[in-house]
Order: sequence, then C-alpha cells, then structure tokens
Amino acid sequence: MTEFGIHCSHEQIPPTALLEAVVAAERAGFDAAMCSDHFSPWSARQGESAFAWSWLGAALQATNLSFGVVNAPGQRYHPAIIAQAIGTLGSMYPGRFWAAMGTGEYSNEHITGEKWPRKEVRNARLLECVDVIRDMLDGQEVSRDGLVKVDRARLWTRPDSPPPLIGAAVSVETARWCASWADGLVTVNAPEERLREMIAAYRDAGGRGPICLQVHLSWAPTQKEAEEIAHDQWRGNIFQPPVCWDLATAEEFDVVSENVTVDQVAKVVNISADLEQHTEWLRGYIGLGFDRLYLHHVGQDLRPFIEAFGAKVLPALR
Repeated sequence: MTEFGIHCSHEQIPPTALLEAVVAAERAGFDAAMCSDHFSPWSARQGESAFAWSWLGAALQATNLSFGVVNAPGQRYHPAIIAQAIGTLGSMYPGRFWAAMGTGEYSNEHITGEKWPRKEVRNARLLECVDVIRDMLDGQEVSRDGLVKVDRARLWTRPDSPPPLIGAAVSVETARWCASWADGLVTVNAPEERLREMIAAYRDAGGRGPICLQVHLSWAPTQKEAEEIAHDQWRGNIFQPPVCWDLATAEEFDVVSENVTVDQVAKVVNISADLEQHTEWLRGYIGLGFDRLYLHHVGQDLRPFIEAFGAKVLPALR
C-alpha cells in the first residue's frame, strides 16, 4: 500500500507556518512527512531556511506522522552530531523517523570555509559518515582518521532500533551505488524512463527497503496561477548536476535562472489546475513501483493545496 506524505520545504516557508501546515496535512489524510535540511534557500524569492532538526522535534510531537529528513553529513555536519540527533529523535519517537543521506550541495556546505571536494571524494566521505553513524547507533565507541575524523565518540542515548538510513539519489549511477549501503532510496520526479531505470538499478544491485519519491508539483485554482507559482518559486531548481551541486549562493541561482521559462520549469514540476491530472501523474508513479510519495507543492501557501489534495486526490488514489 503506497504511503502519501507531504514534503516540508524549509527554504520556502517559516517554521511556525510549516508546523501549522503539517498538522493540517495530518488532519487532511496525509500519512507521513519529510523535510529538507538547508542552510540557504535556492532563491532569494524563497527567503527562508530554518534549522530542520529543531523543527523535527516539534513536528513529531505535534503529529502522529512518520518523518524523514534529507541530510548531508561530512562538512557542515560532523557525523557524530548527526548520529546523536538521529538517536535522540529515534529514542523519543520510535518507529517514526528516518534520515536520508546525501553528498550535499555547495550552497549549504561552503559556510565552513573548507574546500568543496570532487564528487567521488564526497561519495567516499559520505560512506565514512554512514559507517560512523551506524556504528554509533549500534552502541559502539567510534574513532576514525580518514576523510572524517572522530575521537572516541559514543552515544549515551540510543533508540532500541536504529532509524533507517536511506540513500538520496538523482541519477541512475547513484541509485545503483546506494544499494550497497542504504536502507531505502529517495529521489525526485523525473521523466518516467529515468525513474524506471533508477528503480531497476537500485533493486538489481540488491537495494533493500522502501523506494520513495519527492514529487514537485504546483496546483492552484487556475492554470495561470499554478504556472506563476512554479515559475516564481522553483525556476532556480531546474538545473541538473553538477550545476545544482556547485553554485554557492541563492543570488547565484537567481542569476542563472533569470531567463528560465515556464515550459522549462514544467519539465521538473507537475503544473496543473486540474486535480484529476495530478491524480493521474501520481497514479503513474505508483505504477512504477514507488512505495512512498511525498508531495511538494512548490508554493509558499500550503493550506489550499492540503485541503484540495486531502479532499480529492488522496481519496481517489486510495
């Protein structure tokens, strides 16, 4: 049975409003939630970027939903600190929390003043971080002298069962690589053939656990409004790697996206005023084999989206 969650974008919405939205989403029939973990938004027009881990504690307490977060340990975050954060939330809310691990984007990580490594180095660093986090969640005292350094780190507060560590991927190659270490896979909507290839690559390489999709969408009462929302808020997010990995600031994303059209945005965001069209798009993702769909309305006012999808789209899919 597919789970339907809401994606909570800290880059776009103040944390108090986002907390109110996720409470409303549970009441409207959403099963779960996930959130971003950014230091910087993708655009100055988005204008927010609250600390995800503080918000997660409040959101887990305010609802009965399961929650996930996409995190990039290794530069901005030391893996021992992330292990402690995961262990604390897992202990307080058993069975309701997971963390997806990715290699990160320069827009968040440059704040440390450290060099931004090549992608293969970032992959190796992530694997070291995952090993540290897993060992600490298992109760081991951990020391490391590799790409990440750890000295006798031990978690004194741990959950009975470690929360899942899911792999974050946007390419077929990364999906295949995640199968070697992850408890599941999360990606974002893309052309059907590429999503099919990603699922196959992960499963054929022995990938276990749920396969999750963050669905970027824009809905409004009229098509013009839906297009305007998507173009205003998400046109800086259309760029494929390595561009999206390697730009440093929200202002840089705004410069490179200045001439992006609505048609280009529509290649990465499902834009429609028709709820039946959104239902069909989501039904297609279910048919591909996704176990969880996290719906991300790319606008900054989530209430109309939550009410409309809770009343019309989720019941139709179930």
